[in-house]
Parts: sequence; structure tokens; C-alpha cells
Amino acid sequence: MKGRRLLMIPGPIEFEPEVMMAVGMATTSHVEPVFIESFGHALEMMREVWMAPGGQPFIMAGSGTLAMDMAGANLVEPGDRALVLSTGYFGERYAALLKRYGAEVTVLAAETGDVVSPRAVEDELKRSRYNIMTFTHVDTSTAVRVDPEPLGALGEKYGVITVLDGVCSVAGEVIRQEEWKIDVALTASQKAVGVPPGLALLVASGRAMETWQKRKSPVGSYYSDWTHWLPVMKAYEERRPAYFGTPAVNLVKGLEVSLRLILKEGMEARFSRHRERGIAFREAMRDLGLKMIPVSEEVSADTLSAPFYPEGVRGGDFMKAIASSDVILAGGLLPAIKDKYFRVGHMGSVTEGDILTTVAAITGALAECGYRRG
Repeated sequence: MKGRRLLMIPGPIEFEPEVMMAVGMATTSHVEPVFIESFGHALEMMREVWMAPGGQPFIMAGSGTLAMDMAGANLVEPGDRALVLSTGYFGERYAALLKRYGAEVTVLAAETGDVVSPRAVEDELKRSRYNIMTFTHVDTSTAVRVDPEPLGALGEKYGVITVLDGVCSVAGEVIRQEEWKIDVALTASQKAVGVPPGLALLVASGRAMETWQKRKSPVGSYYSDWTHWLPVMKAYEERRPAYFGTPAVNLVKGLEVSLRLILKEGMEARFSRHRERGIAFREAMRDLGLKMIPVSEEVSADTLSAPFYPEGVRGGDFMKAIASSDVILAGGLLPAIKDKYFRVGHMGSVTEGDILTTVAAITGALAECGYRRG
């Protein structure tokens, strides 16, 4: 073991030592040349990780919810029509967020464990005119993964801005933002990107930036307004000092290191590794007799899993048992079934050994709860 409990929740995750060393360095000025170089380099590498060479990256001090808020605040005006595809808790959150900015929101909600079909989405886009469509690539509450590619194509076909909530997917799941015509792809630092909590990360397409520039009303959030932040991002990329709000200096240094490590591994290799770890964990859970929330492998995330407790095992008893192990797991989040399942993150620097350790801890906790597979 690592001398402490292994963190296997869907964020924050285990971080690489090089990243933690960068975060732990003495804090410098946010307009000091060495930091400007780090910030600018991180922005450039985001385009490579997101696979969006023509996109505009933003690095903000805040959580993934701030990244969601930035997209909503800048791209929605009062009276706009928004289509939200919901596969769990965070789809519903996006619907509530967009309503705050005056959007008329329609939610297409999938059955628990499933996704909304592209055909159903296209039927709705044919039926009504929408300005924006959001979808959660991997919903952290259900471990359900949607396929963004056909949704990006539908957005382009019907002239709808597409927003991919990639908080639990970017740098772990396959994403090709520009090729798939996704207008905004957002995430948070503490997930597969591999940096401690505190950074909201977003890449916007040229079409998204044009939509923002043509808006007729002021952005409803002062802090999130791209009017303030775009000049800062452009200045840092040009290696010039700029200021609107103080960036999270140490976290940005950590981000630069983590993005460099991600690109050194290679995006295709990283996608494959996450896929292999996800499959291995789910197979181990099925060998224990546990069922998963996602209805099929096709819609199962590679970054986290959500197994149901087996019959006869109470969630509170299991979580108490796992708390005495060497592994930290997360309980359920989706309100309707939160006491019926638990969640395991397997993203970022997770190793085969981490998977084996986690499976052993789950096996032991189930045994302590009196569970024996028949």
C-alpha cells in the first residue's frame, strides 16, 4: 500500500507525485514570467488533450460546476430554448442552471442506467427550435456514458450549440471535440485530468465564441463573463501578463505538469488504458454477483463504475465495513436509489494493482456484511 488509504472515488482521485510536487512549490506571482509561461503552455496543451486545435481554452479558479455555469452564462439569453439530455443527477443540475439564465428548458431523461437515443433527440430537434443542447458525457451519479459523436452531428445539422459536460470524462474517455463538432467541452481538474480540486476547465469552439459575441443582453454572471476572461487567456498564450481575477497559481503549475504527462502517455494509449481498467473492474464485480446501474457495456463508463449492493446487503453496513479497509469508496448519489448502490472511480493514474486492491476490499466488506455468492 501507499502508507495511507487508497482513494478510489469518482474525484478527487490519486494524483501523480510530479503533479503534487508542482502544486506544493512556493507560490509565485500570477504575472511573473515563469508562471505566465506555465499558464500559456497549459492552455496550448488543453487543445491537444481535448482534440480541439481551433478551440478557445479557459482555465478558471473554481469547480466543475463553475465550468458548467460559464457555458450557461455566456451562451444562454433570456427566452432561449435549451434541450437537456439527462442520464442522472448532473443532467438535472444543468437544467436547473440554465433556467437561472432565463432559458426555457426541455429535459429528455433516460431511464435509469440508459441513455436517450439519438433518434429521440433528432425527433425533438425536428419538433421544436432550440438554441442550445447539453448532455453529460459520463454522469458521475450513474456511471452511464453517452456517445457524443452523433449528438455533435445533430447540433451542427439543426444549428444548435452543443455543450458536453465532461467533468467525469475528459482525459479518460474518448473525446474528439473538433472532429465531433462539439461546441463546448468542460471538465474539472480533480477527475481524469489529474490535478487537485480547484480548476474549472473549458474549451469553446469558434461557433460558440461567435454565439457569445452576438448576444444581445449582458452575461448574467459577472465572474463567468468571457468579456473579462478572454483577454486574459489570449494574453497568457502570447506570454504577456494580464489580470481580471487571481488565478489558482499552484494548481495551474500542477495542471501544466499533468497535461504534459497525459500527452506523453498519448491520448489513444490513455483511452485504451482507461477502457481496460473499466472492463476489468466491472468483470470482477460481476464475478462477485453484483449488477451495475448501466444497462449494457455499450453505455458503461470507463472512468467510474456504479455497482448495486447484492440482495441482503444494506448500504450503510457496507460503507461502514469499507471504511475500515485500505480503500475509500463513494456511496450512491442519485436520490431515488442512493441507498441501493455505491460508486468506484478508476481514472487518471489508477493501476492494475489499485484495481486488485479495491476488488479485494469490496470482497472483504461484502463478506463482513454476511454476503456469500450462491
